[in-house]
Amino acid sequence: MLFTRIPSNRHQPSMTRARCAGRSLASAALAAACIAPLAAEAAHLADRIVAVVNSEVIMLSEIKAEIAAEEKRLRDRYRGAELPRRLQQAEYMALTRMIERKLQMQLAKSKGVDITDEELAQAVRELQRQGEKVDIDNPNDKKSLKEQLTLMKVIDREVRSTVMVSEMEMKRYYEQHRGRFSLPEEYRLSQILIRPRSGEEPAQTHAKAAAVYTALKQGADFAELALRHSDGAEATRGGILGFVRQGELLPPIERAVAALQPGEISEPVATTEGIHILRLDEKKPSQFRPFAEVKTEMQGVVFQQKSEDVYQLWMANLKNKAYIEVKF
Repeated sequence: MLFTRIPSNRHQPSMTRARCAGRSLASAALAAACIAPLAAEAAHLADRIVAVVNSEVIMLSEIKAEIAAEEKRLRDRYRGAELPRRLQQAEYMALTRMIERKLQMQLAKSKGVDITDEELAQAVRELQRQGEKVDIDNPNDKKSLKEQLTLMKVIDREVRSTVMVSEMEMKRYYEQHRGRFSLPEEYRLSQILIRPRSGEEPAQTHAKAAAVYTALKQGADFAELALRHSDGAEATRGGILGFVRQGELLPPIERAVAALQPGEISEPVATTEGIHILRLDEKKPSQFRPFAEVKTEMQGVVFQQKSEDVYQLWMANLKNKAYIEVKF
């Protein structure tokens, strides 16, 4: 015979369904067994090496952790094509910082720079005194703080200890940045302050101030009118405020005073405090602080500036001597 009859299964329906179900379960189990390693591999592949610094690596996950707070800020602020550009910029900046930290920590290790338990405890006490929350029992907090202290120590030894500031350098800086050491104009002022009374209309307050101003223009004594009409604390002193520096006054008063010459009286000036009538008693022009007075302050400024320049050269030298491969 050309064909062989296949026995019918119509009398064994339950067995057929059981076998099919068994095959389905087996297939599902096989699929799950195949998918699980793939998922694990995908998770593993999500993290990768983004840089090699001598014998150490920097992982993508480390960069993500580094910029977590910045990423949240950027996502809250930017949308569209600008967001990925900003995120990429933040990642590259973070990678640069991490490479530099790796190089510095490697140098510290090679030179035996370490942080003692007492130095660590002292730093914790100082941070707590400043209101910072530091959990020294938390391994991550302890590691982070110890790394910061190590970096500070190695930079002090390798950079800051090499920087010296000469008298000539300070004088040159003083001449080039004289504006930084100038004092603003000073005004010696007197005022009559008219504050609105409870239930008083603004027009009534302005009318009182106008009447006082008219009396002053007609030659009335400023101190006497201040004593009689001013609501300011200085009224008992004849309205004398004393010296104030340019920039310390409310903007409307600043503008009014800037237009006066010594002895002149301003028109009434309205502010949130009330209505002011001001007299400019004396004006001291802007002047430079002498070199001797600013020497100590300037030494700190020049030292910081030179330290930054030396640090950049030192960091560039570390990078030139290192093996750095970026795979970002």
